[in-house]
Amino acid sequence: MTQTAGDHALDRIAEGDAPLLETVFAMQLDALERSGLDAETYVLVRLAALVAMDGPPVSYAFTIGAAADAGVTLPQAQSVLVALAPLVGTARVTAAAGNIVRAMAGITALGDSTVPQPRSS
Repeated sequence: MTQTAGDHALDRIAEGDAPLLETVFAMQLDALERSGLDAETYVLVRLAALVAMDGPPVSYAFTIGAAADAGVTLPQAQSVLVALAPLVGTARVTAAAGNIVRAMAGITALGDSTVPQPRSS
């Protein structure tokens, strides 16, 4: 069986070659400190930005992890969604809630799976 281009890309990522993901992660490292905000406020602002721009589930996954680390509670996150609804509309807030659920499902699925070992050539 031949490998497709997608298979090769996944092999490279499994071997730790993920320049895009590394760059995105590096961009986040000192953003909190540069913002001057406390960790909770920073994460809630990020959540609001994701809702406003209709962020994808993977972006919510990063923010959910940061929120957990910062001690943000579910009621606080829900309050952000309630506060945003009149500004961005109920459709955008509902879509955000769906993306958050998908992000949580993805995090759970990744936590339940084992990391595949790189193939030997």
